Amino acid sequence: MHRTLHVATYNIHKGFSQFSRRMTVHELREELRGLHADVVFLQEVLGTHAGHAERYENWPDTPQYAFLADAIWSDVAYGRNAVYEEGHHGNAILSRYPIARWENEDVSAHRFESRGLLHCEIAVSGWDEPLHCVNVHLGLFARDRRKQLLALKERMLRLVPPHHPLIVAGDFNDWRIEAGEILASALQMEEAFELAHGRPARSFPSALPLLQLDRIYMRGFKIKSAEVLHGRPWSKLSDHAVLSATVIRL
Repeated sequence: MHRTLHVATYNIHKGFSQFSRRMTVHELREELRGLHADVVFLQEVLGTHAGHAERYENWPDTPQYAFLADAIWSDVAYGRNAVYEEGHHGNAILSRYPIARWENEDVSAHRFESRGLLHCEIAVSGWDEPLHCVNVHLGLFARDRRKQLLALKERMLRLVPPHHPLIVAGDFNDWRIEAGEILASALQMEEAFELAHGRPARSFPSALPLLQLDRIYMRGFKIKSAEVLHGRPWSKLSDHAVLSATVIRL
């Protein structure tokens, strides 16, 4: 059985550099390919945007999730969260393995901040149980995040058997480090960078990371390696750094 899995999570800032100074989606695709990840969790992914398509001559003809996956990741799931006049954006999961089923659960706390839990079941070659992956981008306010984490906990308890492997990754906006306590106590999950380095990774802003906003929580794995990809070229592509982890199935 193939036991090693390489995962990455990245808030791509809708394919623009920090402060939206320039479009970066073409460079972003090349750098993502270089990660050689099996499963990629992406946040702030544009499904469509009429204004950008008119403004930029080389704007991709396909949605960003399809453009980034291209021929590298065969299966893609996209959860549309925020919808506006010119288009929409949300979370996406890119996978080298078949995505058997997926669902995007709306966990928006109010109409000014649209959020979702993108939950996929992935059929990894040789595994008896599916790999459950949940891509999150939680709210900016602590009260909203707690409600969203409660919704995540209830969904996992309802739909994911305790012996199935589980990865929850994304942008938690959780500078108070509260998510770990909830996920550890309710779902027996551990954070990849805490296991590898003793604390969650600093991931924002990408030029000089100070805040521990992005995480990779897991169950049914042990950690092999975990690294933060920041500085150039990554700091020129988005305002977040990339988290990359290699894990081994127990």
